This record gives sequence, structure tokens and C-alpha cells, in this order.
Amino acid sequence: MAKKKASNVFVWIIMVLLIAGLAGFGATNFGGSLRNVATVGDTDVDVDTYARTLQAQMRSYQQVTGQALTVQQAREFGFDRAALSQVVSDAALQNATAEAGISIGDENVGREVAQSPSFQGLSGTFDRQTYELALRQNGVTVRDYENEIRTGLATSLLRAAVQSGVRAPEAFTDTLFEYARESRDITWARLTADDLDAPLPEPSDTALRAFHAENPEPFTQSETRVIDYAWLTPDMIVGDIVVDDDQLRTLYDARINQYVQPERRLAERLVFATEAEAVAAKARLDAGEVTFDELVEERGLTLDDVDMGELEPGDLGAAGEALFALEEPTVIGPLPSSLGPALFRMNAILSAQETTFDEARAELEDEAAADRARRIILESQAQIEDLIAGGASVQQLAERTDMQTGRIEWRDDVTDGIAAYDAFRAAAATVQIGAFAEVVELDDGGIFVLTLEEIRPSELLPFETVRGDVVTAWEQAESEAALTAQADSLAARLEGGAEMAGLGLALETERGLERSGFVSGTPPTFTDQVFDMDNGEVRVLSEAGEAWLVRLDAINAPDATTPEAQLVLAQFGQETARELSQSLLTAFTQAVLAETEVSINQAAITAVTSSAP
Repeated sequence: MAKKKASNVFVWIIMVLLIAGLAGFGATNFGGSLRNVATVGDTDVDVDTYARTLQAQMRSYQQVTGQALTVQQAREFGFDRAALSQVVSDAALQNATAEAGISIGDENVGREVAQSPSFQGLSGTFDRQTYELALRQNGVTVRDYENEIRTGLATSLLRAAVQSGVRAPEAFTDTLFEYARESRDITWARLTADDLDAPLPEPSDTALRAFHAENPEPFTQSETRVIDYAWLTPDMIVGDIVVDDDQLRTLYDARINQYVQPERRLAERLVFATEAEAVAAKARLDAGEVTFDELVEERGLTLDDVDMGELEPGDLGAAGEALFALEEPTVIGPLPSSLGPALFRMNAILSAQETTFDEARAELEDEAAADRARRIILESQAQIEDLIAGGASVQQLAERTDMQTGRIEWRDDVTDGIAAYDAFRAAAATVQIGAFAEVVELDDGGIFVLTLEEIRPSELLPFETVRGDVVTAWEQAESEAALTAQADSLAARLEGGAEMAGLGLALETERGLERSGFVSGTPPTFTDQVFDMDNGEVRVLSEAGEAWLVRLDAINAPDATTPEAQLVLAQFGQETARELSQSLLTAFTQAVLAETEVSINQAAITAVTSSAP
């Protein structure tokens, strides 16, 4: 066994307890693969598992940011290393599970397989032929798949055993609650340019030039990337595409439910457990003792829960005829429904609508042409990639394909033209001079290829070109300095015993300000500054040409006895317990890894990251 000498007592105590508690599950053997990116103890990590994990992380990034990643970008962001860390950690737990003799019986594996929607036939139940066909199409044998299920379930037992029973200490959650819900009472005043004791002097040219030189950041143009690109979007070729009537008619027929809609009803359904309850509720409604909305609330529901949306007669079963016989909004019932006796409130009648083929023609032509344009671009991608592999430049791509070329001096604040696309901006920000060009997809079905020709470093713009901006910035800085000095003088008077109401300022008060709160008319850091103050303290804040004089009047401890506070405390406890249990699993995994021989196959990793889509 590829195992270092055991020295971590903590790990083995847990192993012994697990073996004792889960002895009834039996044992299993773990199969291996000849093509592995890593071996952890006796457990192999095959290249497919690593590739799936890497692709999942890339998809997750795209879902969060809306930006698709190339493999090169994924490597630059460290996703390849994160994926390797994840599969190695998973393998360590699988290896520990196997060594502990924890396994899952065939009955549990079969139940897990049968519950998968992917393996259900037309009857909605597990279908053996569908199951075997799905695995065969993915190049997986039944034995390997069920071994993977068995391993996953057994490892989940180990995870659950490590993480279970974690409770957050009450002292911790109480302290967290007091910190989060503590509030402040403050009195404050805002000083603007209108409050200056004296107007600002006219700045001399010398002063402005000195300000420009001493404060370069606002007047500095960021790094500029000179990029040549070739791109092709559906809009560029859609005008040349002719769609015949047969295609339009087929598309119209496929969308017939969109263009031809029968009369419909907007309705809500309130279901009762018994017919008697439904009858009693309708009697109260008819007598004016209660409204339909109140009946919904009595049952612990919301109007969203009972809303059925737009309905056709066939959507309602036996109740459809009665509901569609109504000519104005009302409540009827009890009527039968798939969930039991129910009251129905009909809210509106939607008349039948029909858009003829001729009326829909223009819309169908646009849609069909755009779809065809996207498919043409997709079909041309292989040719473009072959041309790139043959050394074609972006200019040559435009000569030999429908692509159009352009040059852009791109910075992170440039969002015109092709720079309006997230995918282009992501590629432009990371491309290097001399890098091999790649075809990148745009979110509208287009594609582009780019090359970086030059990087111009950031530079201080000449004073003459930004003089107006310099004047504005100088005035703001001078105003802020003067107002801060005035506010400091007023703060000294307050500390000497003066009353804030006697300072001649327009005062504002804020009571019960929480850490997450925001006070209108104050800078973004205002609340953080307030919570950094001591009781009775006076502080001067300044930003963007203005100043604020703030006095902390009171620090208010939260009331932990209210129902809302009890709910928050419970939520804090649950969230803290989850974080602690995850930290415990992470620590356990690291301890297992420290005691287990790990071998990494860098050549296999490189092969995966080089071929991944």
C-alpha cells in the first residue's frame, strides 16, 4: 500500500469510530484507470474526472461573470491548479474510505441509479435499456458507472461523519449578533463650497501646472493595447440571406401556439383538504365575512402560491367548463382539481388571438435569416481555424472569408464597437504579443480573432490637453482643504464645551444607524467611520471637495429578546455551524493527504489542458 507511516492520531481515531459505526456496510474494491493525472494512495484520478472538473469550473465562471474563458485564460487564472487540488482532495477521501472498509451495498447503488431522471423511460420510471444506452453513448460501462456511484456514496458517508454534530458556540453567535446589530445615534453637518468662509482665489498657471505634476493619477491615460482583429457577426451577413416560403411556413407551424391562441382565463386556485372545508369557505366568502385574499392568507399561502397564470380549457380538467362559462371575474366552487376540492377566482378573460402567416412573415424572415447566419458562421469556424493554423494574418482572414478587419486602441474604458462584447474585452486584456491567434465566440453567435501589435504604457497627458480638468480638480482639492480646516475649528469648539446647535450649521440626525446602513448625503466610508468612533467623539471627514462634522451621540446595544433577533441568532448559528463543519472537513482532508502518498502525472495534466475545449 502506498502509504506513509501513520502519525496523525486524530485521523486514525476518526477512522476507528467510522469503522465501528458503519461496519454493516461491508467492503468494496476500487478500480483504476491506465490514464491518470494523479494517484493518491491506492486511488487513481483519471483524466476524464480531471477534465470534467476543470470544465465545470470554467462554466461556473462564465455563469457568474457572463464571460467565456479560453483554456489559456483558465490556466492564467489558476483554474487548472484548482481543479487538480479538488480531484486530489476527493481522491484522498475516497482512499481513506476504502482503507476504512466503508462501502455501500448493491441495493443502495440500485436505488440511486433508479432515481436518476436521465435513466427514465416514457413511463417515467427507470428503464434498463435507456440506462445502458445512455452509458454506452458516453463511453462508460455499467460496471464502471456503478462502481463510481458506490464510491461516491461511500465517501459521502465519510464526509457526513466528519461534518456531523457541529454546533456553533453560543458565546460566539451572541458576540457576532451584538457586533452586527449594534447601532449608533449621530448628529452631523455637511459643509460644501457654499459654506466657505471666503471664495477661492483664481489659480495661477504656475499653480495649475504644479498641481498637474504633483497629482498625475487623474490625468494619466492607462495602458493602451493596439489590437488588429477580424470578426464576423450575424448582422454582417444576414442581409445576403434569402429564406424561402417553405422554411418560413415550417417555422410558423412550429410556433403555431405563439401565433394562434384560443380564449384564455387568468385564474387562481385555492385547494382544501376536504369538500366540507371548501364549502364552508365559499359560504363565508358569499356572506362577506372574508375575502378570497384573506382565505389564501389563512391557509399560510401567498397569491403567488395560488396563481395559475394563463389557462386554456384543457388545463383545468373537470373545472374547465365552469370557469370558461363565466363572463366576468368572480369566485366559483368548490370544483374538483388534481389536488382536491378547490375555489377558483377568475380574474380576467383574454380574448382569442391569431397572427396570420402573412402578418408574421417579416418577423419569421428576420428570425430565420439570423438563425441561418449563425449556422453559417459556425460552419465556417473550422475553415478559419485551418487558415490560422496555416499562418494566415487577420488581414488575410478578411481576404479569404467573410470576416471584416479592424484596428482598435483598446483600454479598459473603451467599450465601443467590438469592445462592447465581454468576450472581446476579456481576450484583449490578456492577449500577449506574438501569441497564437484563437477563434473566440461572441454571445450573439459571431466570432473574432485578434492579435496584439503594440502595448503603449500609461502616460501623463500634457497639461495643455487637460487644463480644464486640472482646474476642476484644483478647485475641488482647495475647497476640501479649506472646508476641512473650518470643520476642524468647529470640532475644537465642540470639544471645548460649545453646543453643536449653536454653530450655525444645518444639522442632521440619524438614530439607530446600523453597520449595513447608508446615510444619504455622506461619503461611502461614512458609516464605517462612525462605527470606529467612541461615544461622544467628534470627527471631521472629507471627500470630493466637501467636509462633514460628525458627533457620536450614543452606542446602542441590540435587544436579543425580540422574535426577529432570535431568528437572526438562529441564522448566525446555522451559518457558523456550516462554516465550522466545512473547515473541519478541510482540515481532515489535509490531514489525510499529509499521511498519503500523492503522485502527480504532469504530462497527463498538460495533455488535458491542451486539448480541453
